[in-house]
Amino acid sequence: MDTILNRCDLNGGGPKYRAVTLAIRDAIAAEDLGQGDRLPPVRDLAWKLGITPGTVARAYSILTDEGVLTAEVGRGTFVAGPIAPVASIRWNSAYAAEDTDQVSLFSPKLPDVGQVALIKSAFARLAERPAQDLLNYPTTAAFAPARQAVLRWLEGTVLGPVDEQDIVLSHGGQSAISLVMQATLKGSRPVVMVEALSYPGFRRAAELLRAEVVSVPMDDRGIVPEALEEIARKHDAQLLCTSPEVHNPTGLCTLAERREEIAAVARRCGFHVLEDDCYRLGRARAPSYRAYLPEQGWHVSSFSKSLTPSLRVGFAVAPEIHRATLRRTAEHGFFGLACPLAHVTEDILTRDETYSMMDAVRAAFGLYVRAAVNALGGYDLRWREDVPYLWLMLPDGWRASTFVQAAEAQGVQLRNADEFALRNGSAPHAVRLAINAHVSLPSFEAAMARLRKLLDNPPERIAV
Repeated sequence: MDTILNRCDLNGGGPKYRAVTLAIRDAIAAEDLGQGDRLPPVRDLAWKLGITPGTVARAYSILTDEGVLTAEVGRGTFVAGPIAPVASIRWNSAYAAEDTDQVSLFSPKLPDVGQVALIKSAFARLAERPAQDLLNYPTTAAFAPARQAVLRWLEGTVLGPVDEQDIVLSHGGQSAISLVMQATLKGSRPVVMVEALSYPGFRRAAELLRAEVVSVPMDDRGIVPEALEEIARKHDAQLLCTSPEVHNPTGLCTLAERREEIAAVARRCGFHVLEDDCYRLGRARAPSYRAYLPEQGWHVSSFSKSLTPSLRVGFAVAPEIHRATLRRTAEHGFFGLACPLAHVTEDILTRDETYSMMDAVRAAFGLYVRAAVNALGGYDLRWREDVPYLWLMLPDGWRASTFVQAAEAQGVQLRNADEFALRNGSAPHAVRLAINAHVSLPSFEAAMARLRKLLDNPPERIAV
């Protein structure tokens, strides 16, 4: 208990539950709390801290939802485990991480753990395919093996009944989002709902289709169902775009109970739900909206964040009753994915080594996440070991725009929270830090140290 008590600053401003979560995260990052350690009972810790049991319970619940803690009925709450170093990760010499003082944390950059060689060999095998595979237009029948391979990729994702014919291949996840919007939106000015902070690609795709975009409030568990229903009815919204497994930019996971509530709102109001699952690197923690909403749930993913973004291959999974509409949308828009690319996708996704490489990528990202947590864990930092970015709420004394400028002057480029809000929306003073495994771990650690120094020394004056 003393480990948490000594780290918990209840006078630092902000909600008290957040101070408790920070103290626990910091203790885990410093390895003062280790895997399997039992946390104090809620009432005991609340008594020692002089706060309500509900405050401590909320902190435990947040960390349990994030996978940092695990709760066992009748036994208590335990540390699920720190981010463990990987004993051996094979960094392929085809692309060696470099030492540099200029570190971009705009978007995740993957290490090469063998996928470069895998992709090259797949293209070599493509050259040996029959001539007709390289002479014909794409067809639904010809792409069936590639769609079957995508089903293997999606193992571990609870989608409800799914068939390869429900899948359409696209040019990356962004293309899949656009296809779903084209298949679902109707009228001259349809309304698309997004989370208050959300992936900017949702907004851009909607605006291309002349749709109006409105934001929906969130809390620590995800979209607020009551607010969602009010907004959906007010605007007669047709589509909700959301990232419940790995929310971009905060890393939040919306668990099953909240998803069920959101799905119930969608059924009552009649709108579709587009789930963007591109950032997930491990098994899903709750069923997809497609499972909850067999006639309204759409699932989008790609391997850009786990193998390579260079091939620009993604996929959309339609509800069975809408699969013909989705396929027609793709065929009328671009005839379909290029045949050679579909064949290479089939080749890559049917090989066992692909999935071993995904594990290695996840483990390598974990090393970088650990380095960031070790440096910045004393601040309000949201992170998960299987998510390739972190969300940092800035302390008093820093505005997001000022911090981003100061970090860039130190050779570190970050994304401001403003980039994830609608133009007329508001954003917290926060930044997203993406993992860049193209730079060496020592260079990344040095960048984190520079950010920590900035956080420890906010400017005396804040521009209003």
